[in-house]
Amino acid sequence: MKRHEIVTAFKKASASQSAGQDCVEVAHTADGGRAVQDSKNRDGGLQFYAPSGWAAFIDGVKAGVFGG
Repeated sequence: MKRHEIVTAFKKASASQSAGQDCVEVAHTADGGRAVQDSKNRDGGLQFYAPSGWAAFIDGVKAGVFGG
């Protein structure tokens, strides 16, 4: 199994689905990381994040580091 192999379907945040907004979509990768794509431009490429990088991002979101 390749580390960047996508093992789940891409999923949008529930908040963006209910508001009818486009945003990013996230899928799990074989190594426990995540793949991210733009929901408005799915052919525009992917970004891959290692498990530790994704965990740090989620921790930052929960802590309000990004001002949201």
